[in-house]
Amino acid sequence: MGHLELRITWRDWMSVLIIGTLFSTLLSYFGYHLLGLDPFHGGLFGMALGFFITTFSLLFITFMNRYILPKMATRWWNVVAAFFSFLAGFLGTLITYYTLKSTAIETLFLFATHPYQSGSIIGVLTYLIGALMYRVVKTRNQKEHVDHLLVQSRVGSLETQLNPHFLYNALNSLAELIHQDPNRAEEAVLKISTFLRNTMQEAPLIRLDEELKNANDYIELENIRFGGTIALSIESDKQFNQWLVPKFSIQLLCENAIKHGMIRSSDPFRITIRSFLDTTLHLEVSNSGRAITSSAFGIGLSNLQERLEHLCGGTLSITHIDPPTYTLTLKERHEHTDRR
Repeated sequence: MGHLELRITWRDWMSVLIIGTLFSTLLSYFGYHLLGLDPFHGGLFGMALGFFITTFSLLFITFMNRYILPKMATRWWNVVAAFFSFLAGFLGTLITYYTLKSTAIETLFLFATHPYQSGSIIGVLTYLIGALMYRVVKTRNQKEHVDHLLVQSRVGSLETQLNPHFLYNALNSLAELIHQDPNRAEEAVLKISTFLRNTMQEAPLIRLDEELKNANDYIELENIRFGGTIALSIESDKQFNQWLVPKFSIQLLCENAIKHGMIRSSDPFRITIRSFLDTTLHLEVSNSGRAITSSAFGIGLSNLQERLEHLCGGTLSITHIDPPTYTLTLKERHEHTDRR
């Protein structure tokens, strides 16, 4: 799980700083008021106390989580965490007292006479609050991890549901081609092998140029069956090549175009892929076939729509009925990847 319980974000720390400082300020304000002291001074003292304790907690716990706990057996984690949490409260109290001692801000007599004992008491309270924070952060991180695994599992399930009929058709066409043109048959086998190898990539998101190649390989395989009557035109600027898109998203739209758009296999059938950018990246797939008669998505397009939503907050929409045009919209910027 990669030490999920050790991951504390800056948002967590900002929340602790704000809540801790506010709580300490209000508690000191009312405490001074009940003791007949100036509550304004109490608020200032509490504000400084909350700030210094949180600052020491951030430094100690960050250091502990990065350099100490990962190298230790987990059975010692609670002991080490308790020590550093106590130390943050203890030092935060002393620093607050000695910092404000030389100012006009009035401090409690207890801190003046027993600064170390007071720091120890607050250190114990800091440990208790830290233990509570640890439980909250651990529970949240575990939930996020489980949610991530569920999404990945769901995406993997959707990918396995992609229509494999084109492969069956390609193999049947290949069987005929072996007798007619052995050289073309050999070339077709290599293309099928390449296409299958691409399907085995585990990454659910791939670069746009790779997905366009998948679509081109798919069209070449289908042209074995349709005698080269399918023409693919790709109008995409190279500046978009590094954007990440769901694997087989464009290929699936090409497959859908052939399945529902081709009128007669003997007629030229044109598929055009175009990319353009406004605030987000749009990938448009249109064809010269029959008009769209239903706006409802079948299993394949529904799966693609769900994968888009899971992986990049994207959408799939019908933008023209005739000529049939589907548009992928990627709502998150996935324009760079270091994957080789």
